[in-house]
Parts: sequence; C-alpha cells; structure tokens
Amino acid sequence: MDFEQFFKDQLRRLREENRYRVFADLERQAGRFPYALWREEAHGPAREVVVWCSNDYLGMGQHPAVLDAMRGSLMLNGAGAGGTRNISGTSHHHVLLEHALAEWHGKEAALLFTSGYISNETSLATLAKHLTNAVIYSDADNHASIISGIRNSRCEYRIFRHNDVEHLRELLAATEAERPKIVVFESVYSMDGDIAPLSAICDVAEEFGALTYLDEVHAVGLYGEHGAGIAERDGVADRITVIEGTMGKAFGLLGGYIAASAGLIDFVRSFAPGFIFTTSLPPMIAAGGLASLRVLRGAADLRARHQDRVRYLRRLLAGVGLPVMPNASHIVPVWVGDSSVCKAISDRLLMDYGIYVQPINYPTVPRGSERLRFTPSPFHSAEMIEKLVSALYECWHDRSFALDPTGTSSLPPSRNVLARSSAYEAVARN
Repeated sequence: MDFEQFFKDQLRRLREENRYRVFADLERQAGRFPYALWREEAHGPAREVVVWCSNDYLGMGQHPAVLDAMRGSLMLNGAGAGGTRNISGTSHHHVLLEHALAEWHGKEAALLFTSGYISNETSLATLAKHLTNAVIYSDADNHASIISGIRNSRCEYRIFRHNDVEHLRELLAATEAERPKIVVFESVYSMDGDIAPLSAICDVAEEFGALTYLDEVHAVGLYGEHGAGIAERDGVADRITVIEGTMGKAFGLLGGYIAASAGLIDFVRSFAPGFIFTTSLPPMIAAGGLASLRVLRGAADLRARHQDRVRYLRRLLAGVGLPVMPNASHIVPVWVGDSSVCKAISDRLLMDYGIYVQPINYPTVPRGSERLRFTPSPFHSAEMIEKLVSALYECWHDRSFALDPTGTSSLPPSRNVLARSSAYEAVARN
C-alpha cells in the first residue's frame, strides 16, 4: 500500500469539502486579553488581533493570582510531576485542589485528569464496563469525549433526542428494571449554547434508579452563586451522581476532573487505565487551578459583566439582522449553514479587520449547520463588540467577496443562508 498517497488523498478530500483545519498562530499576551499576536507565517511579522472564540471565558489565564501561584509552584516544585499519581506524581497541590473541587460541587471527593476529554472518556468507560449488563442513555448532542467513553466501554447504549426528557423516559421504561442505568448529558452544549433541563432529567433518572453523569465543562466558573455550574444554579447538584468539569475553560488552565461520592471516586481511581497509567498534571497547573478556583468562587461581579457583554453582542447582532442562534447561555453562535461561506467570512474577518473567530464546520457540527461561534468575555469592550458587528455585517453582505479560489461564488445575504435550514427561519422573523 502507498501510505503517503493515502494520506494525501484523504487530506485533499478534506480541503475539497472545506473541512481542512488551519491552526491560527497566536501569542496570548498576559494583561492584554482578549488581544493576541497573530502570524500568518511562522517567521513573519506579528499583528495584533482580537480573539473572539477563546474558551478562557473569564480571562483567568491572565489573572495575577493564578500567575503568582504558578510561578511560586514552579520555583518550589519544578516543572513536572515526575510520574503517575501512584508513582511519585501526587503533589500536595493535587490533594488540595481535589478537596477544593469536591467541596465546591458539594461532593465527598474529586479526581483530577490531564484534560476534560480524558476525564469523560476514562470515567465513563470505566463505570460502564464494570457495571455488569449496564445500559447508557446519552443525549444526542453529547461531546465526542462522551461518545468515545461510551464506545470504549463496549456496553449497550441508547441515544435520546436532544434535551427530550419524555424520549429519555420512554427509553428507560423499555429497559429491564434490574439492569444498571447511566444517564449522560451536558449542562451547556458548546456549539448551540442551549442548556439542559437538569431538574427534569434528574426526576426521570430517579424514577428508574439511574446513575446521572453531568458534563459541566462549559458551565463551571460561569453559573451559580459560587460559580459551580448550572447544577448549583438550579439547585440540583446533590441529585447528580457524577459532575464532570474542566480547568481548560473558565479556569484558564488545563486539566479535567470528576466529583462524586468517595466510593465512586476511589473506584475510578483504582480501575481506570486512563488515570492509572498517565503522568499527572504538573504541580504548578494544580496550584494555578486552586488559585483560579478561589477567585471564581467569589467572582459574582465578573460573571455579571460577562453576561452583560453577551447580551450586548446578541442585541447588536440581532439589530442588524444577522442570524444569531437563540439560547440562554454565554455562547453566541451565528448560523451560516455552508462550510465555504463560514471559512470565507472567518478568513476575511482576520485578514481585513484583525478579528479572529474560528469557523465551526463538520464534524464538530453536522453538515449544513456550519456557524461562527463567538464567546465574548468580560474584557471585550463595547467598542470591540461594535467593531465586530460592523465588520461581520460588511462581510455578510459584500457580494463581491470570492468564496473559492476560482472566484466564481459570492457571499449570500443572510436571508439565503437562513433559508438553508427551516429550523432557524424563526431567527429571521425575530
């Protein structure tokens, strides 16, 4: 087999489908967020741009308390953990952070992982694999890490329609009562930005004696009195068996975790290969995570400003007739519905306006539902928001803008983009 030709053919197909991913070469600037330096070429000149798609939702990656904690740990503990958690890789910072995370979520214990993806994949695969004859009930829009964990468990699973509690009840009712059941769902869905009905899902899960597993990665730090997520905001944290979160988003760092009963955490710690055989997070990351958590617990003003920026961006986008997808979260997706158009708008915003937003294409979202996903932060000023909306409006309506190398197509107006999907016709009316 000609392996190199195979690789080239597959990559060519990605390019033809406008799904080939190009990494933006960015240098984040501590104290300057959301500004960053962007280079079109590795050794070319740097240009300052405004980042509009960062998951560092509250700018904690530049918070002085976080930076000080990480500097202190680096000089005291060195760069790396030195091993797995079982073999010399458990530092005092790991222990303190796990205790703090458990207390934050109202659980008995917590367990750190190297990423949010690994925490989902490893925890779900371990739980489902060892619960004899288990069945998993997974929301149709669950993240790839959840899907991977379910597949790796090799247990039976059922997919319930997105946020459809009655469909979940039907599936649970159709399963033998004695079989272990795990209901897996997210609080804030990252691409559409909609929020799950946590209380109603808990009601159904409790009715059938199911374990509940909640992914809060896009909610921790941002919702609830102390920032512990939608489960805290809705008063249902005590009804969730496992709460999974990340330090890679509102914490501004790296790493994932689960919080649950002491017995469940000890079980995953003792049986999960993805935890047992992985070098642990550097102590300075754990130290930074602990400092970030301490800030987030009391960051009500920061969360309020964050939501204010979100509302302002939504209002301006809707005011100029751009198809912003409705939801109740901090994620602001603008519906495009075409991969070529999505990439073209993104490229022009970056090149002509110094605005960076990554196009969201298949397989992150289904074909025909491509969009631009904006994540305003408390540090995006009103002037930045107004400039973004003005630039996006100009790109959207500029028919002279070529969308492919031949220059044969042009950017359609918003009404044509919306017409690609009846699901969002209501946006145009409103």
